[in-house]
Amino acid sequence: RNAMAARRLLSVRRGLFRALLQPASARTRNTATLCLVGAAPARRPAAAFLGALGLLGAAVHAAESKAAQDAEALYHTKPLAVYDFLQQHLITGGERSAGVLWRLARACHDLAAEEKDAAKKKALVFEGYAFAKEALEADDNDFACHKWMAIMISDTGDFEGLKEKLLHSYTMKEHFEKAIALNPDDATSHHLLGLWCFTFADLPWYQRQIVAAVFATPPTSSYEEAFSHFIAAEKMDPGFYPKNQMMLGKTYLRLGNKVEAKSWLEKCVATAPQNADDRAAVAEAAQLLKGL
Repeated sequence: RNAMAARRLLSVRRGLFRALLQPASARTRNTATLCLVGAAPARRPAAAFLGALGLLGAAVHAAESKAAQDAEALYHTKPLAVYDFLQQHLITGGERSAGVLWRLARACHDLAAEEKDAAKKKALVFEGYAFAKEALEADDNDFACHKWMAIMISDTGDFEGLKEKLLHSYTMKEHFEKAIALNPDDATSHHLLGLWCFTFADLPWYQRQIVAAVFATPPTSSYEEAFSHFIAAEKMDPGFYPKNQMMLGKTYLRLGNKVEAKSWLEKCVATAPQNADDRAAVAEAAQLLKGL
């Protein structure tokens, strides 16, 4: 019995948040009108998109500083270019505005996703968390600040352990909900909140027991709630992210609608992958289609 419990705990540690806010293999996107998370590579011709977390490029607000606008222009290149530019901006006495700080958090997140050295990756993640925290303190009415706060909380949780990540799960959800309240048209925030909902709706019974041991009132959700966010994201920005299409198909399967599930999974498989995260989504969709 003890051996079985140990195996189940290991399964939880490996799988519980795999679907939720993992470190992105690419950058995330913000648009003032759409982050993977959460966090994303080069942009598609039609739209920016999230890597493993994310999709967080950003349409720049006219009121943002020149440094923030210049940094967003560099987002088309590499995260190191954005990081170096904004660090130099701060070193030379430039303003520490919310727009500058959350973009530094994003750059740290993107660099960490590409970093192979564990110690350097960890340092970048916690540096990004510090920038996200400062950005939120500078302007808690900027939806991007809440989005990046949630993403960086998730990233730090990958180094602090499962229990800490679980303890912070409510906080992540609150920040995503705040981002949506501030900008209801941000497709990526809906996608990421959908992942949060799906993760907790999809927990097997033994993982629920472990979550219940951590919380007096464990986080709960439903497939219906997850679906509402995935479909809202798709309506806002059709085809913006293969993973969103795959998750729509997967959620329809959980809801017992194989016809709609097949339709969305086929849409995902038909996309041209742009990065590792896209390829993973397409591969999972193809695997799910084999079972239909």
